[in-house]
Amino acid sequence: MIDFSEAGPGVFFGAITMVAWGIWLVLGDAASDSIDPRTAAAISYVVATTLTVVYVFLSDASLAVTPRGGLLAAVAGVFVSIGLISTYVGLSVGTATTVSTVSAMYFVVAALIGMTILGDDVTASKILGLVFAAVGVLLIAR
Repeated sequence: MIDFSEAGPGVFFGAITMVAWGIWLVLGDAASDSIDPRTAAAISYVVATTLTVVYVFLSDASLAVTPRGGLLAAVAGVFVSIGLISTYVGLSVGTATTVSTVSAMYFVVAALIGMTILGDDVTASKILGLVFAAVGVLLIAR
């Protein structure tokens, strides 16, 4: 039996993320058909960055930054930029269905890093879930 008791707010915010990113990909696809996809990516992230900074200052977020935390956040930003530009360029040359489905497999990369480098538990159900996810992507992307 699967235990969902610990999911709570994580599922709620995960669902918001799912809907927001789904809409973002569809709008990004349309934008990439209208203007250069790299320009569309830049506009998208300028707006996202502006809204995020405003949110941080209006919320009770701590503005304390440690060297380690700042460096990790900056490196994460490098990878989000690579992913963003790659997504927009991919949308300009491929279908939203394929690009969004393949790119949504980022969680497999995170899970594998978690299990191989960060010491997360490796269980049969996690491995089976990753295999099913990969099979699902292959079926959708065909």
